[in-house]
Amino acid sequence: MTNILIFTIFIAIILGIKSPEPITHLATAQQYPDPEIIKKNPAKLDEATKSIYSRFNSISVLFHEDSMDDLRFCMKNITAEWNEAFDFSGDTRFLSNCIQKTNGNILKRLCTAADIKFYATVLSEAEKQGFKITNYIKGNKNCNLKSWVSGCEPGWACSAAKDVEVDLKNKDEIPFRTTDCQPCCEGFFCPTGLTCMIPCPSGSYCPLARLNPRTNMCDPYRYQPPPGVANHTCGGADVWAAVVNSREVFCPAGFFCPSSVEKYSCQSGHYCRLGSTYQTQCLQLASCGKEAPNQNITAYGLITCGGLTLILLIFYNCTGQVISTREKKKEKSREAAARSAKELAQERWRSAKEGAKKKAVGIQTSLSRTFSRKKPPLSDTSKDPIPSSKDQNNLTMMIHDIEDDPESHDGFNVEIGDKNLKGTKPKKLHTRSQIFQYAYGEIEKEKAMQENADLTFSGVISMATDTSIRIRPRMEVSFKDLTLTLKGKKKHLLRCVSGSIYPGHVSAVMGPSGAGKTTFLSALTGKASGCTVNGSILINGRDESMNSYKKIIGFVPQDDIVHGDLTVEENLWFSAKCRLPANLSRAERVLVVERVIESLGLQHVRNSLVGTVEKRGISGGQRKRVNVGLEMVMEPSLLILDEPTSGLDSSSSQLLLKALRREALEAVNVCMVVHQPSYSLFRMFDDLILLAKGGLVAYLGPVKKVEEYFSNIGIDVPERVNPPDHYIDILEGMVKSSVNYKELPVKWMHHNGYPIPTDMKDPSGQDSVGGSSSSTARGSADQSFAGELWEEFKLFVQMKNDNFSSYFTRRKDLSHRVTPGVLKQYRYFLGRVAKQRIREARLQAVDYLLLLIAGISLGTLAKVSDENFGAVGYTYTIIAFSLLSKIAAMRSFTLDKLQFWRERASGMSCFAYFFSKDTIDQFNTVIKPAVYLCTFYYFNPPRSPITDNYIILLCLLYCVSGFAYALAIYLEAGSAQLWSVLLPVVLTLIATQDDEKGTYLHFIKKFCYPSWALEAFVLANAERYRAVWLLTRCAAIAKRGYDLRDWKFCLIRLMVAGLAFRILALFLLVAFQKK
Repeated sequence: MTNILIFTIFIAIILGIKSPEPITHLATAQQYPDPEIIKKNPAKLDEATKSIYSRFNSISVLFHEDSMDDLRFCMKNITAEWNEAFDFSGDTRFLSNCIQKTNGNILKRLCTAADIKFYATVLSEAEKQGFKITNYIKGNKNCNLKSWVSGCEPGWACSAAKDVEVDLKNKDEIPFRTTDCQPCCEGFFCPTGLTCMIPCPSGSYCPLARLNPRTNMCDPYRYQPPPGVANHTCGGADVWAAVVNSREVFCPAGFFCPSSVEKYSCQSGHYCRLGSTYQTQCLQLASCGKEAPNQNITAYGLITCGGLTLILLIFYNCTGQVISTREKKKEKSREAAARSAKELAQERWRSAKEGAKKKAVGIQTSLSRTFSRKKPPLSDTSKDPIPSSKDQNNLTMMIHDIEDDPESHDGFNVEIGDKNLKGTKPKKLHTRSQIFQYAYGEIEKEKAMQENADLTFSGVISMATDTSIRIRPRMEVSFKDLTLTLKGKKKHLLRCVSGSIYPGHVSAVMGPSGAGKTTFLSALTGKASGCTVNGSILINGRDESMNSYKKIIGFVPQDDIVHGDLTVEENLWFSAKCRLPANLSRAERVLVVERVIESLGLQHVRNSLVGTVEKRGISGGQRKRVNVGLEMVMEPSLLILDEPTSGLDSSSSQLLLKALRREALEAVNVCMVVHQPSYSLFRMFDDLILLAKGGLVAYLGPVKKVEEYFSNIGIDVPERVNPPDHYIDILEGMVKSSVNYKELPVKWMHHNGYPIPTDMKDPSGQDSVGGSSSSTARGSADQSFAGELWEEFKLFVQMKNDNFSSYFTRRKDLSHRVTPGVLKQYRYFLGRVAKQRIREARLQAVDYLLLLIAGISLGTLAKVSDENFGAVGYTYTIIAFSLLSKIAAMRSFTLDKLQFWRERASGMSCFAYFFSKDTIDQFNTVIKPAVYLCTFYYFNPPRSPITDNYIILLCLLYCVSGFAYALAIYLEAGSAQLWSVLLPVVLTLIATQDDEKGTYLHFIKKFCYPSWALEAFVLANAERYRAVWLLTRCAAIAKRGYDLRDWKFCLIRLMVAGLAFRILALFLLVAFQKK
């Protein structure tokens, strides 16, 4: 294959040169002046030169279809590049000189197609053995073991006999040339073993060689004259191949060669690369000495770095200022809204109070309303639509009661009775704000009735009943024989738990360690993964899934999972915007957030960052309250808290519990796990769920009756001992009592008449829990290791299947709350991520600094070599840039993975979260390639333009960042970092391996993103190597299996891979939940 390729290249180069203008005829032997005529008449020399040039310049018509299409893999515009390399029309002096030197006999010395085919074979064999060409001289008609004329030596050529007709386009037979052997003409090269000449391309320098007496070498070439042969001097150039093996033919760096026989020093202020035909002027700020091989543009790199730094600083400061100004405006608007709301509430209260005092009787008579502490029977109101005089002042009495006891927790029943209204259900107003709003609404409706005299009485009643009070849905949760068994282990985590938790109540779940308190809460909220759930959980008396009410259920985890790089208020506001009803006005959201901040005592730290482990923020107790506030601002109907008071002092715990009691007054069902509360804190709970070890219930009922129950079974609380501490000590077995602690769950079942499982009874019929532990502990002791492994695998598959089915199974939303959609949540997430990135500016600066250092190091040490078109430097670039970019991109999803799991469980959109992160990260995708190139490119400038390098790095960064997303989402942080370091190195090594087609390594290489990036870098650089570099370019590209037309395709593959990795990362984000 290599042999055919090289032959095709040489045929196209030497004989396939297409003329810039169409030639209608071919020069024939008869049109060429006779050599004797040229000898006698030198004026005929120019005519001969033009004829010869026309001769080998017009043969391209014959070879175009055969060879040109085979070279499109390494040349985009073949005709233009051939003309650039072998168009000698501007200076044919080397031809004239050669005609004079050969006495006009040049045509008989030029190589034919058959000669070039033979040379291609020799060159191919020499390439395989490191280009030791002298060891690979094949015999031919002119040069063999029997006949070895002087023209067979390197740099020499011979002429054909006068009677031999030389056909340059003959591909089959080498003409017989053994006469008049002379040194090769300047501007030509004469290969070893051939007795003909081939013209040197543009960018080469092919002078006659001179013998170096010290080394006995023909400088500047690598051959020696044959020893012992008289009258054999050094000839001309002997080989043109890849630059590694024929550098002496290339015009030296620091010089330029307008033709193949001229060489000039590069002047100061200019630079000349290897193989230059002209000197290039240096940029204004670049430094170029005399004979400079390249320009030093480090100054431009420093300017670019400084400009980027200035732009980033301006962007950071301006963005920070914009955010600060916006936050100040928001704060002022929130203060104004809160102030307006307070003033409006006060005004309404005053209006309601005055109007009630003046017109209570009129309102009562005209609208037939009754306000009472107790709910009157519906039959009474229906029978007597006109209230008695005794009830006429109920509204006034109600307002006086509110004034006397504004903090009263009791609610007011509001009933509307009329003969035209049947089946009207009473409405209960719980909070002071609701009563104020209702009273004010009644006065406004009375005014409307007076203004609209045409309204009928039934219309007035309808208007009166249309109150605008927003009441949260009630959630009463009942559970019966709730049992949780660990899959594959036959171990009970909860067992036979029955009872209810009610709206408006604060329930405490207590018990010793390992009693299943957190498991109980997880079972209530439908989060018990990896377990088999038996029994029933009813919501408002109906058997429905908890996931159907996800939007109105708040779950506060045990750990304080809060965004540490956001302020207290920002955390609360984000949760409120994403989880409150979408149709809620901004003023109402302000009131909700302000109420939570005030009730949790967070006013003085509202603008403080929460803080992280590395960066100090608010205190631990305040962080715990923020953790609770994230669920309170979404106005839940069921609020579950896992140890919210752990780590808090007594005063902070009381403050938190008071806030939760205020939530309970809004008909919220509050259930929380607590450890060893103080007596005052314990008395603030309404109900107690006391669990024993093994997940069994020891008590479930009102707090007021717990001491009475335990006293009845013989357990009394000693003096000066906190009751909950005493009960937990008994359940732990640390304190002895008249009742064995293992029998307490059975006694509770007896007390409530629940059936007792058979394994909790001993053989004699007595109740015991001894069998429970033995039954749960009894497993497959005799099972083999392979069987255990198989069971573990089946359990793993089953758990994953449950996770998939639980997420992708759509359940009907019964919460009747419409939260913001994906697009609106995307906007909220976008603002939050932008703030986080700006506050991580120091971390971003470290990333940019590492890229600068990597660029300086690689730009200084890994030079972009002309021999391999910079492949080595680009290989190191791909490794370093991929590694640094991956580590930085992984932070997007590793730092707040716990926060995402919590937000996802609450119903927030995975798509909004993912795409907001990816959108903000595109800023780094645009900036980081420029940061790296401002050092790497300017310290070691390749021939490809900086724009091409920037585009390739941008596509590479887009690809590896998507890969990093997938690693960060699926793996733990440590494992993800390890893989992000290992994979770029391994994949890049695979991409740089020389392999044969059909091997598994070649197959893997096709799907390695470093191979695509390296191919794009090499092709972008190789395209700028022209003229004398054509053979080097085509050979190198063919060896690597590249195609110059695939540059855009490489970029497309990188972008498509980045998109595919992002789709995979999104799938992993959606499908794989927290273990």
